[in-house]
Amino acid sequence: MGCLAAPPGYFKAVRSICDEYGALLILDEVMCGMGRTGSTHAWQQEGIAPDIQTVAKGLAGGYAPVSMLLMNQKIVDGLVAGGGYFNHGHTHGSHAVACAAALQVQKIIHRDELLENVNLMGKRLELALKSTLGNHPHVGDIRGRGLFWAVEFVEDKETKKAFPANVGIARRIKHAGLKRSRGISLYPGSGTVDGVVGDHVIVSPPFNVTSGEIDKIVVLLTQVIEDVFSTTDVLGVKVPA
Repeated sequence: MGCLAAPPGYFKAVRSICDEYGALLILDEVMCGMGRTGSTHAWQQEGIAPDIQTVAKGLAGGYAPVSMLLMNQKIVDGLVAGGGYFNHGHTHGSHAVACAAALQVQKIIHRDELLENVNLMGKRLELALKSTLGNHPHVGDIRGRGLFWAVEFVEDKETKKAFPANVGIARRIKHAGLKRSRGISLYPGSGTVDGVVGDHVIVSPPFNVTSGEIDKIVVLLTQVIEDVFSTTDVLGVKVPA
């Protein structure tokens, strides 16, 4: 759904329901975890903790393919009290080089206080996106946390009506960004509204991004959006200006 945060109190309510009925709360933080939203774990901003959590991308910062499953003591105690063995495995599990890369990345994040930069530059990114694109006739929403932001595109700003899926707005914006004249990589998403229609792109700079780079990102993103909305779409109909 493109960096769409739950409303305040949502996760506390989910945690309460899980506790009441003995269900496990499992959170997928592959994209939003390990500092991306401004705290090591995104759930730390929600005032709750999961029973099981998955993390990956930010774990090794892209230097090695590695993911990790985290579990709380309740789960560990349950395993110990049962067979005493966590029956799982993968051919490349606990890969020494990947684990070493992940450990070093986490040490650097702590050493260089990069989460502080995530929050500082994240605020700059938020303000720049909203001030530059907030009034664009085809930007329906700008949302996110830390250095994890999405810009959602709509056909009608007042009604928030989405573009038809076959127009491929998000895809077109991604490809326009990759042109040599622009040189910006954007993460496209479609089906944002109902699984079929709805377009957005995600902007997620590295944790050590500078203020000058944030400003350049917003300029390039704006240029790419203008490139797309000034051309003829795949249906042969000019996208309304």
